[in-house]
This record gives sequence, C-alpha cells and structure tokens, in this order.
Amino acid sequence: MNIDTLEKLYIHELKDLYSAENQILDALPKMVRAASDADLVAALNGHVEQTKAHRDRVTSLFETLDFEPGGHKCKGIEGLLKEASELLQEVTDDHVRDAAIISACQRVEHYEMAGYGVARALAKKLGRDTDVDTLTKTIEEEGAADRKLTELAEHHINFVAQVN
Repeated sequence: MNIDTLEKLYIHELKDLYSAENQILDALPKMVRAASDADLVAALNGHVEQTKAHRDRVTSLFETLDFEPGGHKCKGIEGLLKEASELLQEVTDDHVRDAAIISACQRVEHYEMAGYGVARALAKKLGRDTDVDTLTKTIEEEGAADRKLTELAEHHINFVAQVN
C-alpha cells in the first residue's frame, strides 16, 4: 500500500497492531510454559485472553474501513519476541527466568502502548471518535498489564531471583 494520506498511515498502524497482537498470541503460551511462579503464570494466562480481545478490537476498527486487517507483519514485535525467545533459552534458573519473562513482556507492553498511542492520535486527527475510545480502552488495559508485571517483579519475583 502506498502511504500517501493520513488515513492510509492510520490503516498501516492498525495493520501493524493486528499483526503484533497475533504474534503475541503465538508467543504467550511459550512464556506461560517457561514460567515457574504461579502468580506470573496466572497473569500471563489472563493476558492471553486480553490479547485476544485487543486483536478483536483492532479487527472491529477495520469494519468501517475499506481494508482488511491482515497482509502486514509487525517487524518491531517480531524482533522483541525473537529477543525474548533467545533470552529465555539462555537463562538456566527458574526464578531468574521468571524475571526475564517479565522483562521481555514489559518491553512488548511498552511497544504496544506506543503503537496504540500513535493510532489513537491519528484517529483523533481523522475525527474517528469511536476509534479513539476503542484505542484508549486498549491503551489503558496495556498499561494495567504493565503495572501488574511491575508489581510482580518488585514485590516478589525479583526478590526470589536474587536470593537464589
């Protein structure tokens, strides 16, 4: 797609987010299997369901556009997830691996928040108020997931990893 209008840039950003959510859905089960802390496993499993909802929201935004959500690969998330996979293969201690999973997941959360923020700013400029509301809800949920991971890290997982 030739990106020569703000609307096409918006569509590109939505396609990027759609791809990112799908790649995350592929990666999260691997992180769940690699995690040893029950609270972390629960948080990751909860995020699987939330990620499905985020993907579905992005899909719903395409219903008012003349484009389909697929056909694009988010290389940013691809790189972050590859880095996470490589890191998890290098970590040999279960507790340190839990800390590494949080580290990797928070990088992904921040990337998503940035992407959704860009899309929301474009939607706002384009007068797509319903899209702005949808994107804002997702940004808030991504932020809550990030804060939950920080809480797990700072109040438990990093402590256990350091003691070990």
